[in-house]
Amino acid sequence: MGHMVDHELRKEAHDLDVTVWVGKSGINSVIDELHDQLQSRKLVKVKFLRAARGSQETDELAEELAEMVNAELVETRGNTAVLT
Repeated sequence: MGHMVDHELRKEAHDLDVTVWVGKSGINSVIDELHDQLQSRKLVKVKFLRAARGSQETDELAEELAEMVNAELVETRGNTAVLT
């Protein structure tokens, strides 16, 4: 993946609204929803609520989630992650 593309994605990601929230039921509970959203749009922004995080870092959770839906992690910032 070229550097420019990545930069463009990050720029787009910045303006995205969060459309998937991960709460205390964890990442497994959002997989279907996230998968559907990734089918219909290029980027999806996920927010990890405090209840979801527990002892794990947001970027760890985000990487796990990306793997589960066979997506790529564009970036994590604070408690949000952007997947493509």
